[in-house]
This record gives sequence, C-alpha cells and structure tokens, in this order.
Amino acid sequence: MVISGFQKLTLVDYPGYTACLIFTQGCNFRCPFCHNRDLVNGMNSNNPIDENEILEYLDRRKGLIDGICISGGEPLLQKDIAIFMRLVKSKGYKVKLDTNGSKPKILKKLIEDGLVDYVAMDVKNCFSKYNQTSGVNNIEVNNIKESIEILKNSNIDFEFRTTVVKELHCFEELKQICDYLGPKVKYNLQNYRDCKTVLVSGYHGFEKEELMSIKNELNKNYPNVCVRGI
Repeated sequence: MVISGFQKLTLVDYPGYTACLIFTQGCNFRCPFCHNRDLVNGMNSNNPIDENEILEYLDRRKGLIDGICISGGEPLLQKDIAIFMRLVKSKGYKVKLDTNGSKPKILKKLIEDGLVDYVAMDVKNCFSKYNQTSGVNNIEVNNIKESIEILKNSNIDFEFRTTVVKELHCFEELKQICDYLGPKVKYNLQNYRDCKTVLVSGYHGFEKEELMSIKNELNKNYPNVCVRGI
C-alpha cells in the first residue's frame, strides 16, 4: 500500500479501543471540505512510509494497543489492502476501516474474509447532492447505497457519519439521510472545522446550538444520531 501518514496512538478513532492510525495516499472523491488535501492531491506520494515500519511497530506494541485504523484518502483504492490487513490480523490486532463507500465489492470481500472488524463509512449528503458534496461529477450513487446495505446486513460493528458543512447541509438533507439509513444504525454528525490543509477554503461549521437543535429534532425518530466535534 502507499501509506503517507502514520499516527502511533489514537484514543478516539476506534471507538472503545486504543489504536494506531495510518493514512493511505489517493482518493476518488474531491470533497471541498476535506482536511487531507495532500493525500487527495498526491503531494505526499514521493516519500511513502514502508509497510514493514508499521508491521514492526505493531510487533513492539503487542498488549499495549488493540488495533489499527486505516484511513485516507480512500483506503479501498489500494490494490494490496487485503494482504496488509491479513498481516495485521495475523498479529492479533483489530482492524478499523474508514471508507467513502464507493467500492462495495471490495468492502464486501474484506468483510466476508474476516479482515475488518469495524467500518466507519462517510455518507456525504442526501443522494441528490452527492456530486456537489463529493466534488466529482457522475458519482455512482448505487455504489454508495450498496455499501450501506452491505454494512447493515453484516455481522461487524459499523457506523455511518457525515461531516456537516453549513454551506452544503441543512436539516432536511440530513433527515433524508436518516430516512434512508433507518432508525437502528449509528449515525454521527461531525461538525466541520476549518484548517490550513482543507482542499477548498471558505466553508464553515455549524454553531453548537444549531447543530444540537438539528440532532435533537432528528432524535425524535432516529435515537442513534450523535454529534461530534463541538
């Protein structure tokens, strides 16, 4: 895999577990609010981190951390991700995957092969606004829907999440997402925060009171909606 970032410890990215966090290079989306501009644009691809460095670190941390989070970019673009996951699992670690849901067949195979324990899938927006929110024309929305159904029918832990941006999201659009996901699944609203590495500047998050009001209204029918980042 092409790994362009490595965080040796995270206490927040894998719910309930301690883990390390890696960032793979490249993405097939161009979400304007993305915080990982260099990963998306390939600016870090000249000096990738050797997979063996990650694997050797895991050998040294046995009993001290529980797993690894694989983020990006979009990790499922990596042709040898299954090989890497298998090596990690062979060392006794849990594997959490972050994905945009655009590669359902690969996602399904990883789950069927027992190579992933937890998936956090981004749902960028209601389906009518997917092109605008993902920054790519002609998004195959059916792939997103298929990934959602794969996770809902799987035997692993998972969550759906949306980074909420004031210029791109409103209550009605978030309600449409909830209507599709259903009332039983975990769905997290992550408030956008501006930073220097964002792909396109000029976007804003919601005020705390605004976002909590949206969450409380959604909770009337969707009790598993939570808010992060406020």
